[in-house]
Amino acid sequence: MEAPASAVNSTLRAELSSLPNRVTLGRIALVPLLMITLRWDDPFWNTVGAAIFALGWTTDLVDGWLARRFNNVTSLGKFLDPLADKLLVASALIMMIPLDRVPAWAAVVIIGRELAVTSLRGIASSQGHVMAASSWGKHKSFVQYFAITCLILAWDKPIDLIRIGQWVLYLAVVLTLWSGYTYIRSYAQADLTLEGRS
Repeated sequence: MEAPASAVNSTLRAELSSLPNRVTLGRIALVPLLMITLRWDDPFWNTVGAAIFALGWTTDLVDGWLARRFNNVTSLGKFLDPLADKLLVASALIMMIPLDRVPAWAAVVIIGRELAVTSLRGIASSQGHVMAASSWGKHKSFVQYFAITCLILAWDKPIDLIRIGQWVLYLAVVLTLWSGYTYIRSYAQADLTLEGRS
């Protein structure tokens, strides 16, 4: 039996008004601002863009902590949180391709992996299997955040942050592929287990 529309709307409003989800929505709102700053290869806008990106990935830590601290984990939050992360990272990578800071192939690999894993987790969820975030995925995210922050700042003195950011981004690509493999392996093992029980 389906829940009445009024009950669904009430639940949605309650979830939207929760503090963790408001923080997550704020992170999504930062995405267009970040894209605007990355239109120009200028030291001032580089600094503003790096600050916006840093604020974005910091709120990624904050909203998760708030949800756990106040026992306020919601279905909407489970959807919005990874969406916000992917939008933040993808927009930064795509906008830096014309600036010659990010190789297009690296952006395609990273974004493609995110889409593939998101789809896989959705399929697993529909089959009754919850694929929790892996430690490799968390390491991947940290390395991506560090690399992208360096690439946005784009300092050449006293150190070449673009060169450092690109090398760290290559490491992020390796971690991206490996963490993607671990998700595929986890799904395959769970699928075999479910088949064995049927």
